[in-house]
Amino acid sequence: MAEMTKKEFSELLQDFSKKTLDPKFERIDSQFAEVKEDIIHQFHVISEDIISKVQLVAEGVANVNEKLDRTHQELKAEIQDTRQEVLAAIKLSYAELDRRITSLEVEMENLKHRMEILERRSVS
Repeated sequence: MAEMTKKEFSELLQDFSKKTLDPKFERIDSQFAEVKEDIIHQFHVISEDIISKVQLVAEGVANVNEKLDRTHQELKAEIQDTRQEVLAAIKLSYAELDRRITSLEVEMENLKHRMEILERRSVS
């Protein structure tokens, strides 16, 4: 068997690398590039879907906020109206009670006056 020199061995390795290893690595690199592009594409598709769903949720939240604001204003107005009605009813009730008490006070004064007259008659 003939001995190889370092140069011959180096050339043999380079030739082997070019003919055998380089094409395999190029195929692997190509496959990785395809996988990388596929992953990036899938990421974009998924992220666009998530973004659109987040936008829908944000719109829903905005709608709910608007509805809550409207409902709050409606309830506030209704409470104010009811408050006014209750105050008016209380005022009317107090006016009626005041009238009745005043009437009773007048009757009581009349009765006292009549009692005094009767007592004076019976004493005399």
